[in-house]
Formats: sequence, C-alpha cells, structure tokens
Amino acid sequence: MPDVDPLILASGSATRAKMLRDAGVAIETAVPAVDEAEIKASLKQEGALAARVAETLAELKAQRVSSRVGGRFVLGCDQMLECDRAWLDKPETRDGAREQLKTLRGKDHSLITSAVLVHDGARIWHVTDRAELRMRNFTDAFLEQYLEQAGEGVLRSVGAYQLEGIGAQLFERVTGDFFTILGLPLLPVLGILREHSMVAR
Repeated sequence: MPDVDPLILASGSATRAKMLRDAGVAIETAVPAVDEAEIKASLKQEGALAARVAETLAELKAQRVSSRVGGRFVLGCDQMLECDRAWLDKPETRDGAREQLKTLRGKDHSLITSAVLVHDGARIWHVTDRAELRMRNFTDAFLEQYLEQAGEGVLRSVGAYQLEGIGAQLFERVTGDFFTILGLPLLPVLGILREHSMVAR
C-alpha cells in the first residue's frame, strides 16, 4: 500500500475516532470551530429536513479543517435526532438528559448520520444514513437508576444514551446500521477510503 497521510477526522468524538482506529484506519483528529446551534436554527427556519442539516454540518466541519491542511483527506460527520418532527441536541446537564429521555420514552425516533469527505477544500464524497429506534416505556425509577449508572456519558451523545453500553436497556426495538447509530456510517466510509488507498483493499 502506498504511503498516504493519515485521514483527518474533523470531530471531537471519541466514539468516532475509536471506530475508525479499531477498523484499522490511521487517523488524526481536529476539532473544527463551527456554531452548530446557529446553523441548525437558520436551516430550521428555511424548513430544511434533518438529513440536510446533518449533511450541511458534516461538510462545513470538514471544510473548516481542510482549509488549514492542504492536500489532506478530511472526514466531517454529524448526527441529528428527530422525534415527532422536533430535533434534540446533546443535553448540557443531567436534568436536561432526564427531560430528553422522558420526551423519548415510549416513542419512535430517528437518528440521521452524515459523513462528508473533503480533499483540498473540495467535497468529493458523502453518505447519509438513517436508523429508527423505539424506546421502551420505562419507569421513573429505572430512569433515575440509568442516569446514576451512565454518569457523565449521558452528556456526550444526542438523546442522552449510548447504545453500546447501559443505554441498550432503554430500548424496545432498533432498526438500522449499528455504526450509524454510534455516529458514523462506517462501512461506506471504509469503502471510499479503500478507493483512495487509505486502507488496504
């Protein structure tokens, strides 16, 4: 395999970085300065769908980093959670996590994840995938137990859960790609990286 610079992941997500490294991808990480709340508010006012918001934010993150690292491949990612046509963001406090979980309890919601690959400032590829999840109608007592066990982890993900851990107990049904739920459509990403000789064929 020819010598290729490591992929730059334009994300501060430890979960995304671990997925890529565990799959054998050499990466560096760079956290882009993007005002996600402002962009989401603007796109919502325009009537944009959640999938477009995820793709727009993923591309913007990759572009921001790409402008500083000429000649490198940069992967931007974003995930949106939609429930009853409302969008949820990462909770900022434990109380906020509690309210999000009460909102999602007993309901279906969607996770829409987008990844955009940029090279020398030009978008060369993207993928957007959707998973559907149904939270069970858990008791308030279970909710408090879950918040205690999950700890600060509830603040690191949209929806206040991590399906790969104790968060699995919140669910009744999950339909879709597991990697997409974790925040990165890994298999199509690996496919495009193979095309650019960034992982072994």
